[in-house]
Amino acid sequence: MMDAARIQKATILGAGTMGNGIAQVCAQAGMDSVLFDVSGEALARGLESIESMLQKAVEKGKKTSEQADTALGHIRPSSDLADAVNETDLVIEAVPEDLDLKKTVFAQIEEMVSPSTLLATNTSSLSIDAIGASLVSPERFLGMHFFNPVPVMALLEVVRGDKTGSQWLDLAVAIGVRLGKEPIVVRNSPGFASSRLGIAFAIEAIRMIEEEVASPEDIDQAMVLGYRHPMGPLRLTDLVGLDVRLGISEYLASTLGERFQPPALLRRMVEEGKLGQKSGEGFYRWDS
Repeated sequence: MMDAARIQKATILGAGTMGNGIAQVCAQAGMDSVLFDVSGEALARGLESIESMLQKAVEKGKKTSEQADTALGHIRPSSDLADAVNETDLVIEAVPEDLDLKKTVFAQIEEMVSPSTLLATNTSSLSIDAIGASLVSPERFLGMHFFNPVPVMALLEVVRGDKTGSQWLDLAVAIGVRLGKEPIVVRNSPGFASSRLGIAFAIEAIRMIEEEVASPEDIDQAMVLGYRHPMGPLRLTDLVGLDVRLGISEYLASTLGERFQPPALLRRMVEEGKLGQKSGEGFYRWDS
């Protein structure tokens, strides 16, 4: 069985915010990273985002120009799935949070990769066992849930499915350490640990807005100053995306019960297109 040091090539499926961030940290760890997306425009935006993040790191003195250039040299875009996964040691899927889409992706790539390739999904809430239900070798499948922005956030949530083999779990944890993350291991359960707790904070904060308890700024300050959270739940919701929060909340409500039912305000804001930073407005206004 491979150890983390022997992983030479990583394939990241999906060039969105999470995907390009994962590709960046893999490249920074010395892996040849293939960033795959069916959309050429998405690939271009993903590469621009990586270049921007690396440039900011250089400006802040966290990386040298040489280190940034070396990382970029390890990243290759591809819109050909067979090419992207050819001879890869690690696949991390970061496509949209749609169960059928994720199942289809893994059914396709399982036939294309070596038996020694670790298969991981970056899902933040969907069942690992449901995604991997149709896999021939589900023992090498698990969750590797990164956090946004990936190059900055230290946490990696490694999610063990019912059929995940212990050696594959150990490998995923070792990869996380190699990527500079601090892995935690959780059992496959709705929302895992992080999304479940994060949604609980966010839902209650949104209900407080509905009830006019305080302004978004003051609710966030309560958590930042009173509980030492680096960011309040409403600002974080804007960064994550209100539509993403809504989807996770609906899923948790269907699996864990009424306490995760989305507030009416959250539904209304999503219907109005107020999705947070990506739309320019959520609980805060964001510069375009």
